[in-house]
Amino acid sequence: MQITQLDLPGLILIEPRVFGDDRGFFFESYNRRAFREATGLEVDFVQDNHSKSARGVLRGLHYQIRQPQGKLVRVAQGEVFDVVVDLRRASPTFGRWHGLVLSALNKRQLWIPPGFAHGFLTLSDTAEFLYKTTDYYAPEHERSLAWNDPQVGIRWPLEGEPLLSAKDRQAPGLDQAEVFP
Repeated sequence: MQITQLDLPGLILIEPRVFGDDRGFFFESYNRRAFREATGLEVDFVQDNHSKSARGVLRGLHYQIRQPQGKLVRVAQGEVFDVVVDLRRASPTFGRWHGLVLSALNKRQLWIPPGFAHGFLTLSDTAEFLYKTTDYYAPEHERSLAWNDPQVGIRWPLEGEPLLSAKDRQAPGLDQAEVFP
């Protein structure tokens, strides 16, 4: 696998070795020992999640203020524009964002450490999004950050208005959001 440290501390792009021929392809989407050796991280994943979204659906930007989750994310079908925002007040990159395309075709994965808000915009007709988490879902600690906060300034590749949940439409901007120390 190829590991690339991205511009926000702790954010890692993972590109697995893919073996393919005229029958199709094979790759290890996760191997604990290989992940540890490549990243230097010892993580314990406790939950796997799978969502399906239609074109134009924007999910996020979500995080848990207590029981924060590290996430290993990828796309099994379709294509998304995946975004993270650093919400660690002590970080030199607090409030900055990073976005990249994850797709079934490129098979890229993203390691998102605890302390980041995360979301994605579906670019294809549908997309199936898979992610492992290092802590359990805790709805009482779930928070959202406004996807369109001008202070953060995410440049989403939008064609019109995104399809949002009611919760995401009401999310606060960075100046009002509960953040990490």
